[in-house]
Amino acid sequence: MSQISRICPVTDAEAERMVRPATLADLADLITATQGLPAGRVTHSRGPARRRGWLIGTPLAAGLAAAVLVVTGLIPVGLHASGHRTGPAASPESTRPISAQALSFVTSDGSVTVIVRDPLADPARYRAVIFDQRGCGRSRPLASDAGADLSANTTGHLVADMERLRSHLGIDRWVVVGGSWGVTLALVYAQRHPERVLGMVLAAVTAGHWRETQWITRDMGRVFPRQWDRFVELLPEAERHGDLAAAYARLLASPDQAVREEAARRWCEWEDTHMSLAPGYQPHLSVRELSWQIVFARLVTHYWGHGCFLADNEVFANMARISQIPATLIHGLHDVSGPLDTAWELHKAWPASRLVVVDDAGHFGGSMGEQFTTAIDAMADQLQPT
Repeated sequence: MSQISRICPVTDAEAERMVRPATLADLADLITATQGLPAGRVTHSRGPARRRGWLIGTPLAAGLAAAVLVVTGLIPVGLHASGHRTGPAASPESTRPISAQALSFVTSDGSVTVIVRDPLADPARYRAVIFDQRGCGRSRPLASDAGADLSANTTGHLVADMERLRSHLGIDRWVVVGGSWGVTLALVYAQRHPERVLGMVLAAVTAGHWRETQWITRDMGRVFPRQWDRFVELLPEAERHGDLAAAYARLLASPDQAVREEAARRWCEWEDTHMSLAPGYQPHLSVRELSWQIVFARLVTHYWGHGCFLADNEVFANMARISQIPATLIHGLHDVSGPLDTAWELHKAWPASRLVVVDDAGHFGGSMGEQFTTAIDAMADQLQPT
């Protein structure tokens, strides 16, 4: 088994309750792997290919499957304004010794968590560090908790948490991977700490632009007008022409549980509507348990309603800081909620990147997971030749 560190902010008591056995054999076949792709060019991927590695893909705030190892310790990260003590907790590495030359990977969010098996299960090559962002998964307090204060839940806090974890685990440099919102977080982390990043693998590319949020929450109403009307009808009339993410964030912070629940349902319905135009796409957010939907919706609207806590063009303005870091950008051709132009512009601004366009995928789905795992294999080959 590869070395895996699992990270999440929790209280001591919560961590003790969560200790449980787990094996990679318990994991579902959610997304799979293909061959590596040549660097320095745009590649179009068509359909599935030979399966070699494994990924678990879950949306932001979902946390990880219960099978993904156990929580054993805490690293203090200070006090939230609500008074809850939190800390990233690391899971046991492996019962087998890990090579000192193993390449360390960190997931920048819960949406694309690397689970290593088959050739990726070689502990001489891979060490995966997994963490749950503040307010979601196994972190505490959850964003869905009544009265949960999110004032200490910002992009800057998450970047600092990643650095704290790296230092705690004794990792000098690592490969940063992420999907969707995790791409933005990964890019910000790399730009603020470029000396700590060996390479990057990023799927469903985003950059934290205000126009990206506007596209999803308002402009997509031109594509799905009936569903958008249902999306906005829950809001007070005076707020329907302003920042819709911020308006929903206010509903999701309501002291009225019924209001929070209905807002979470409507938000997840809308997300499922615009996620993909790929044939055969199946909604997956609106069918999740309500408690999960509340966490998801509150965190997404909290970040989007605050412009991802970034200057609007911050990521693109700072691309020179990471121009020499090798990266693979993977994006679905049918991703209507996150058009390809962001990935394309980022690729053009990043000399060391390559862009893979997946013809059968939307925001996720299709063979995107396979391309993601392939890119991780290729990155390991590039950074740690055998």
